[in-house]
Formats: sequence, structure tokens, C-alpha cells
Amino acid sequence: MTQHETVVKRIRTRVSEHGSRPLSYSKNGSGEFEPVSYRDIWKDTRSLGWALMELGVARGECVGIMSDNLREWLVADLAIQGVGAADVPRGSDSTADEMAYILNHADCRVSFVENPKQCEKILSRRDAVPNLETIILFEDYPRPENRPEGVRILAYAELLAGGTAATEEQKKRFDAAVDAGDTDELATILYTSGTTGEPKGVRLQHRSFLFQMDRIEHILHLTPADIFLTVLPIWHSFERAVEYVVLNYGASIAYSKPVGTIMLADMASIRPTWMTSVPRIWEGIRAAVFRKMAKESPLKQAIFHFFVGTGEMYSDVLNMFLGRLPRFQQRSRIIDSIVAAVPLLILAPIHSLGNLLVFGSLKQRLGGRFVAGVSGGGALPPHVDKFFQAAGIKILEGYGLTEAGPILAVRLQDAPVPGTVGPLLPDVEHKLVGETGELLGPGEKGVLWVRSPQLMTGYHKKPEETAAVLRDGWLNTGDICMFAHDGAFRILGREKETIVLLGGENVEPVPIEDAILKSDWIDQVMVVGQDQKFLGALVIPNEERMLTFAKEKQIEFVEKEELVENPEFQAHINREIQALVNARTGFKNFEQVFRSHLLANHFEPGRELTNSQKIKRSVVHEMYRREIDQLFT
Repeated sequence: MTQHETVVKRIRTRVSEHGSRPLSYSKNGSGEFEPVSYRDIWKDTRSLGWALMELGVARGECVGIMSDNLREWLVADLAIQGVGAADVPRGSDSTADEMAYILNHADCRVSFVENPKQCEKILSRRDAVPNLETIILFEDYPRPENRPEGVRILAYAELLAGGTAATEEQKKRFDAAVDAGDTDELATILYTSGTTGEPKGVRLQHRSFLFQMDRIEHILHLTPADIFLTVLPIWHSFERAVEYVVLNYGASIAYSKPVGTIMLADMASIRPTWMTSVPRIWEGIRAAVFRKMAKESPLKQAIFHFFVGTGEMYSDVLNMFLGRLPRFQQRSRIIDSIVAAVPLLILAPIHSLGNLLVFGSLKQRLGGRFVAGVSGGGALPPHVDKFFQAAGIKILEGYGLTEAGPILAVRLQDAPVPGTVGPLLPDVEHKLVGETGELLGPGEKGVLWVRSPQLMTGYHKKPEETAAVLRDGWLNTGDICMFAHDGAFRILGREKETIVLLGGENVEPVPIEDAILKSDWIDQVMVVGQDQKFLGALVIPNEERMLTFAKEKQIEFVEKEELVENPEFQAHINREIQALVNARTGFKNFEQVFRSHLLANHFEPGRELTNSQKIKRSVVHEMYRREIDQLFT
């Protein structure tokens, strides 16, 4: 990475090296994958870039992209950055209020929008986006009927055609703009997910992505022949960084969907070598295998479970033999290898037989050429991790956060350490800080701080929020970690309140809790769900209401504990929660609470609460671990 390099310059270089190779595979109207070459993508990028300059898009301004995965998304991304502007992306599942807030907060005069439906969302909040002048539709049929004065609606295809018809001399204006780019220029503003509050815009420079692109080569061994299957939204920070990494190697991207039947069919069709996804997808693949096996004969089921069990034992002793166990305490590599040698010799032939009889078919379902998967956006459940190890399918768990662009760590392809997210990327400094500010070492639990050129410059227009997490170049990740002596580390929890579900969705619990507390049946609540499929809640009912309910329903009880366990009362509280947190009240599906556990006694200051009545979430998680676990079993 040089001082004047940008993401677009780097990809332009890769176009010159791999022009005829497929950059992406997208499905046509018949559902078949069609390749698009590096050269063709760059040709469209130049044309669109010139057209944007003709529209008046200037260096330093922000341009929205409100869309999910499309071939045109990447072209727009490169064209926007190429003219020196920064893109502001968001997915189509965003609400009208979210889109309007983001476009207005980033001062976007121009925005790409996926289709007329999304366009109507934005136009319905016209008063909230007074600066928006131009909307460019990727899919422009049928055109929106509601066209407020002062907003022009253009078709991407028409804009691209106009750029394509431009002369070579005219397109050189775009080339000159690309050449003028600088590493420290703003590349994008990624808005973190919010529920009803204001999302925060993470400002990332070109250097953030270039830093990651250059360091992944020390972790993953990629070649131009590789094909990445992706099911994540392209605007997600993890997917965004991965796509730049893929392009940096001249490899290819195939777009699929996070639906089991579609994804597995696509894997058989495109035969990918890699796949990036969130933990929920890997768990879904495992669950599908077990569901299918449950329909087989008892003998086949017994054989399957035998080889899964022995496969897990084999992977454990193999990791011990190879020195790949996390060393949170000092261990002797020699002793580990000696202890593991005999079990390894015994289990090896059984494992080979399991590959032949059981796991070979699973590998074929993944396309037969699968090298490894990369899991990010939340913790990979241990039982899922162990299953894929047993099957001989490599899953490399990673770690990061949007404020870091986001990739901070990934398990090494050559020596993955199970139960960890691998070591930090080369040149990322870190410190582990204890409760009183002391610096901690391997085997100790503390909050992770990092310093790296990839970090955000701050939250857009939010200096106070920036100062709360960025100090002297160090970023407080808010994640509680433990480092091993070999540099790999494990995520143990989150100091901050944001909940990350298995699907990678970020959920802010406080607005949900505030909505639930509108019920006079509920005195206290804490939403939980870190690394789970859905949200749950610990709920403390109002005692007066609880007693009135028992009297009306003629429920006999001696202690409050008996009443909170009453199924009829539990059902009533659940109905209260569902009535307050749903799509009609402005909450997305993944933000809704699907299960609750009622507690008889209130949270108290000095125990579950601070003196200012704020919930000590880590304390509650420890005190009520059993009750929380029951919500998700």
C-alpha cells in the first residue's frame, strides 16, 4: 500500500492482469449462472463514472446505495469511489425512516436505489431528505408514480448507456479522477444497525480496505482460480471487505442466497472453493444433514452418529498432535504430541472409513472442490465447529467490527486453532485491559483495544460518540477476550450492549426493552440473544398486576415463584411483549422477542443494577446463565 493508492486503483491493476477472467457469477432469468469478466465490469465502471461526473458528483461528497446484492452494485461502488466520492450503502430491508435518516445525515444529493419499491420508501419521507436531488434506479420498471417536485428519477441502464456512448477522451476525465485519488480519502460511510434510535455512520478510508487486502495473504492462500460463494448482503462490512480481498487476488465471486435449498443447489452448480457466511448458515447446513439422517433407518442413523463421534475425537487428538490446541496456559508441545500419538493411530483408519461412508457425500454437496469456509459476524457455536472438523471440512472463524473495516482476525488456513478466532492480522497492535485499567496477559480476561491503520476516522458528525471509543489512536472494541500464548484469542462476551445474532444482525437491546416497559404488566426486562438465532428476554412482572391476575383466574399459589411458572400467566406476558414489539410498531423480524423467562424477584442496585438503575448485563448473564440457556434450548 502506497500513500496515493486507493481501492479503485488496486482493482484497476487487477483488471489489467486478469481482464478476461470472470469477476462475478450472477443468475440470469433462467436461474443459470452467467460470468462477467473483470474487463466488462471495469468497462461499465468507466462509463458510469463519467456519467456520474456529468451529473455533477464531485470529489468528497457522499452518494447513497440503497440496495441488496446486484452486479450493478459493485459497478456503482467502484464508479463512486473512482470519482473521489464516498458511498453510503444500506440494504433493502431498511425501513423508510432508516433510509431517510442515513441519506440526510450523510448529505447525499444522489442515491442509487434497487427498485421502485425502495424508491417509494424514500419518497414517502421526502421531507426528511431535503437535499436529495437524484435517484438512480437499478431496476426501473414500473417507474414510481409518486414523483415529488425537486427529485429526478433516472434509470441506471440509461445512465450507463449514456456513459458507454461517451468518447474515449470524455471517459479519460474519469481516469484522471481515479489517478487523483489518495489513500486517506473517505471511501465509505457504513451505518451501524439501530432499532429506533439513530444509527452511527462509520467513516472508513481507502487505507482501511487496502490494509486488510494486503494482510489476508498471510492467512489465506487464494489464487485467481478460486470461486467464492457468497450469501451475505454486499453492503455488510464483512462482505464488503471480503469482496475487495477476492478481487485483489483476481478470483471470482458467485452470488447466492442464504436459503438452504438454493444455496446447496448453487454450490453443486458453481462448485465453489470458498464460502463466506455467518454462523447461522453453517449451523443450518449441519441441521439439514441431521434432519435428513433422522429420516433414515435406525442402522444408518447409528452408523452416522458413530462416525460423527469418532470424527470429533479424531479432530481433537489431531489438533493436540499438531500443537493446534489454544494455549491459554503453557503446554508442552512434545508431551501433547506423545499423548495424542496412540489415539491418533487408532482413530485414523476409522476416520478414513467415515469419510468414505458418511462425509464424502456432504463434501460433494458442497461442490466437491471446497477448500474452506470463513465464518464472521458472530461466534461460531462449538458444536457446529466440531461437526465440520469431524467431517474434514475446514471452517475458519474470524473476528472484527465495522469500526475496523471490519476484519481484525481470522484463523490461519495452514494451522487453524479451534475455539479461537485466530491471531490478529499482522501489524495490528492490541492491549487487553482489566476492570481497573490494568494491562493483562495471556490467559487473563479483559477488554480488547486495538490500534491499526484500518480503523475508522470516527463516527460521522458524532464527535462525542467517537471520543467514547477512540482514544489516542486506540479503539475500544467493547469485546471481552482471552489471548493464548501463541497469539490466538477467544471472544468471551461483549462489554457493550449490542447483541449480534447468529445471522450477523446487530441488535440494540435498549429500544426493545424500552418498548416492552411500556406495558404496566412488566417492571423490568433485559433482552438477550448474543450468538443465538433469535432474541429472548428475562422479564420481571409487576407484582400488583400479577396478584390481580391470579385472583381473577383463581390460580392458587403460595410463593411468587409458583405464579411466574404458571403457563397461563406466562402466555399472557408473552402476548404483552408481542403486542409491543412487532412489525407494526417499527421492529424488524430479527428484533422481535420470541421467548421470555419470568423472574419472581426484581433486579436490585448493587447486584444486577448500578446505582443509577442501569442493568449490569454481564452480571445478569452470570447470575441467570441457566435461565438464559433454557431460552435457547
